[in-house]
Amino acid sequence: MLISPAFAQDATGFMGGGLTTMAPLVLIFAVFYFLLIRPQQQQQKTLKAMLAALKRGDKVVTGGGILGVVTKTKDNDVEVEIAEGVRITVVRDTITAVVNPKPANDSKPAKA
Repeated sequence: MLISPAFAQDATGFMGGGLTTMAPLVLIFAVFYFLLIRPQQQQQKTLKAMLAALKRGDKVVTGGGILGVVTKTKDNDVEVEIAEGVRITVVRDTITAVVNPKPANDSKPAKA
């Protein structure tokens, strides 16, 4: 016999099986989706909703770190008052956060 039985392999042994070689790739994609892609999409969705709901009197932070109060909203622009009598116009997409300060609870608890 000229060919040794050790070299004789069928097609599944040569290809390594289909499912077992694809499982790590599918698992890696699933981890990336649930840890990176999905949270980023949800964050973009909430930011878009927040920018659409901007109204007069909201306290906002711009991408440059400027803190101010919205005085006028237009289609793509927002007028922000950064100091008394000082108003600037910023592009709506540069606003990174809406700051809604919680009222301080300075009242003392009632004594029983």
